[in-house]
Amino acid sequence: MQLFCNRHGVYSTLEGRPVIEQKTLEFRTRGRGTTDITAEVARAVAGSGIRTGLCTVFLQHTSASLILCENADPDVRRDLETILARLAPDGDPAYVHDAEGPDDMAAHARSILTSNSVTIPVSDGRLMLGTWQGLYLWEHRHAGHARSVVVTVMGEA
Repeated sequence: MQLFCNRHGVYSTLEGRPVIEQKTLEFRTRGRGTTDITAEVARAVAGSGIRTGLCTVFLQHTSASLILCENADPDVRRDLETILARLAPDGDPAYVHDAEGPDDMAAHARSILTSNSVTIPVSDGRLMLGTWQGLYLWEHRHAGHARSVVVTVMGEA
């Protein structure tokens, strides 16, 4: 397959079928905890027209993260919060960076310990998630925030 980049920066096959689609999704969190973004990302993949390939989801923030996690039992995500609270506690007196409050540095550490991007295979125009998998935006700050997630789908239409 030969590719070329058109004047809009979209890579296409010679037949003009897009092989890279990108969309930014906006989410408003309620504060520390997880927000299920699986359905919104799945809609972006379906709307891309790409049948087989990869979907990369990237969070443009340093005090929240993305996780691919158990979607059937919310206790899993509660327990993950407990684990991170032990690893990166709010208000630790050893922290120097606390410009935005006691959860500031802890939120950055939690983001580093988890991830800000996830790649998921796409087949038949759908995310190839396992039966019990969901994609979550994990807010690490106590206050709610607006969060931007870039969804890039690459593959064959």
